[in-house]
Amino acid sequence: MAPVERVVMGEADPADLLASFEGEPRGFWGRGDRWVAWGGVVAEVRLDAGAEHAPENRFEEVRAGVARLAEIDGGGKAGKASRLFGGFSFLDDPAENGSWSGFPAARFVLPRVVLEGGPGECRLRVQGEAVEAAAEADRIVARLFEASTLRGPATFPPEPMARAGESSEERGEEGWTQAVEAVLAAQRNDAPGEEAAGEEAAGEGPPGDDAASRETRLEKAVLARTRDVSFSRAVSIPRLLRFLRHENRRAHVFIFEPDPGRVLFGAAPEVLAELRGGRFHATAVAGSAPRGRTSHEEQLFAGGLLASAKDRAEHRMTLEEMVAALRPRLRTLTVPEAPGVLTLARIQHLETPIHGEAAPGEDILGLVEALHPTPAVCGRPREAALALLRQAEPFERGWYAGPVGWLDANGDGDFVPALRVGVGGGTRWRLYAGAGIVEGSDPHSEWEETALKFEPAHRALRAGLLPEAGAEG
Repeated sequence: MAPVERVVMGEADPADLLASFEGEPRGFWGRGDRWVAWGGVVAEVRLDAGAEHAPENRFEEVRAGVARLAEIDGGGKAGKASRLFGGFSFLDDPAENGSWSGFPAARFVLPRVVLEGGPGECRLRVQGEAVEAAAEADRIVARLFEASTLRGPATFPPEPMARAGESSEERGEEGWTQAVEAVLAAQRNDAPGEEAAGEEAAGEGPPGDDAASRETRLEKAVLARTRDVSFSRAVSIPRLLRFLRHENRRAHVFIFEPDPGRVLFGAAPEVLAELRGGRFHATAVAGSAPRGRTSHEEQLFAGGLLASAKDRAEHRMTLEEMVAALRPRLRTLTVPEAPGVLTLARIQHLETPIHGEAAPGEDILGLVEALHPTPAVCGRPREAALALLRQAEPFERGWYAGPVGWLDANGDGDFVPALRVGVGGGTRWRLYAGAGIVEGSDPHSEWEETALKFEPAHRALRAGLLPEAGAEG
């Protein structure tokens, strides 16, 4: 049964759709003026921690589950182009507890209602029996129109400040310094003599094919830390979304609330893998510098980032590994000779876009599986870095830095690593931020960098607090 569709003229606010699904599963995915908001669930594909599945086969199991949904007929549940939204945990078989309750090894939902936005108009899609779906579609369109006419232009505080009743807790800098020094010690102990990292980083041109000849010593590990935040009032997800979109125009903003009150949100700077009709896109992002308080200062920081041997080496590690993983899976592959600078609200990164055409039989899940985790979120070599992180991080990563996004049964999809994130609900949240530790890293500088990376999520939570007098939808 075909879903009911409606065209919504003008600039609908996706936060209004999320508001209408308060108390139900809901979510958002988008960048800039192109986005998708959804609410309600028709079906889902879920791999729970400890269930009877092989962790190493979770991408194949999700692929099979999505295919089964696409084959269902008569109930109007899914077609091959229907998008499922969700993601994967960072580790293959995580502990699903505490902050990460409801976020297992993999979970994807097929929404009942989808609102897809672009410049000038939006399209609403409602799954269900024809008469009921048509009535719901009309009600939603009317609510969106009413909300847009009653609400004035969106305004945001220039600097969301700490509020009365707010508290935060995080591991002290001393513990962080010890963890960073442990990584640096491991790198020194594994080093096979003198290295020419600076010379390698200064070289231009796309990385080559000599993956087998690369050093096997530990070159990088991405350490993360957490900040636990609580408020005296609940955070409104629609308000939070409005601020995230306003503040992070160049990042991928996502919200995933598969169970009411269990929310993951973030604003990721990079694209892990995007595949549409055989055309592939990703970005390698690594190396960081502050934004700067003035345009002149911003340019100085950007120039220093481009000239930094340490940051260029860290960036090249990520690019090399991504290209090596992609070459067997793409018919064509295009990589610029040198990185550019990605400027975000609070931080700048080195960025290299990757474009190509997928080889026959490749799909988004195969590409994500091959790429995750990249050196930008884990380290290099992968297994050595993972082993070290398990020892050094005194918390469960859950979905932090795992692939999140959407996919369909045609094999298309779009995924980013879950970065600049918060997880929780109501008044209690946990934030995550990480930094790549390489030769030359300074523990205090990396502490300051992770503090900057906490800011997008922390500021969004403050901006999303419900007013004292009552709730906004």
